[in-house]
Amino acid sequence: MAMKRKNDVNVRKSATFAGFTARAVMCIAAGLLVLSFLSILVNPAKIWVMTLFGLLFIPLFTVNVVLFFWALKRRSRSAFIPLVAVLPSLFFVGSYFQFAGNDEEPSGEKVKVVSYNVGRFMNGKGVGGRYGREECIDSVMRFLDRQKADIICLQEFYIQDINDLRAFLSKRMKKYGYEYYLYTGKSGSYGNITLSRFAAKDKGVIKFDNSANLAIYTDYQIDDDRIRVYNCHFESYNISPSGLLRSVLGRDREKIKKAEDKMIRGISRRPKQVNRVLDHIGHSEYDSFVCGDFNDTPMSYTYYKMSKGREDSFRESGKGFAATFSLLWPMIRIDYVLYPERFQALSHITYRKPFSDHYPVVTEIEL
Repeated sequence: MAMKRKNDVNVRKSATFAGFTARAVMCIAAGLLVLSFLSILVNPAKIWVMTLFGLLFIPLFTVNVVLFFWALKRRSRSAFIPLVAVLPSLFFVGSYFQFAGNDEEPSGEKVKVVSYNVGRFMNGKGVGGRYGREECIDSVMRFLDRQKADIICLQEFYIQDINDLRAFLSKRMKKYGYEYYLYTGKSGSYGNITLSRFAAKDKGVIKFDNSANLAIYTDYQIDDDRIRVYNCHFESYNISPSGLLRSVLGRDREKIKKAEDKMIRGISRRPKQVNRVLDHIGHSEYDSFVCGDFNDTPMSYTYYKMSKGREDSFRESGKGFAATFSLLWPMIRIDYVLYPERFQALSHITYRKPFSDHYPVVTEIEL
């Protein structure tokens, strides 16, 4: 009898410990998800680690959903912990996934916009790359030609000799005017190019301090609308995910430290670059489109600031997953087309093309 009583006590202790551990795991997962919500409000130049919580939004959301159903199955009252954490996610998940697009028919003038980080046409030399540079260039240009877009914003465009640029674009994109700013180095020239079927009325460049990243802007007159298009490429992390993984597995502390420093530097620079562009927009009298590679997810200070007062073409008319970074699909979305609130997105497609580590974003906007 005494032995049975002792066993019952041990079972109760084990159940209590398991229940406490489960609740602790739920509280930690919920707390981390809440931090990912807060990441959009905190300037990472002041607290850089908040950006990491934003990057982990999808995994943290998934973990909390799994914990909720696990607790529900066990009829545990602790199910309210992940449930409370997940509910605010409903406001943010739409930036990553949409069930249905926009079925409305256009009633006015519409423009087709493409934003594409072509990755210096280097996919053939990267991890998982399947094409050489020349084949990448040819494939990308043929893809762009088939789109018949009105405005095309390219980031990390590369050409070996900048003196060949005009001849190249005149041959491959015959019906387009173009504005660009490229940095020139020993291995070639790279930067941003904006192509359009509309004649440019004004143009300019916004350079960022201590950075090879930049934004260019171009004004167009479309019927009665004068619009300004910002083609942005904000600071990247400047690290290779595969290289970082190899360093971690090999316990190479020096390379891990260098990767950490690069990441912190990129995270700290982006807010300043965003503020430069926003200040420029604030001094413009025209409605502004903001396109490009933000190198930040929708759960970020960058996206929160840039999308204020503008609509997101994917949220308004996308369908399925919105991820644009191929190496971590479907978790990472960093390429956008944002447009003035008085306009309307009719469609949004993210094409999973293998010619860059980014996927092109194509959207139609009714003016």
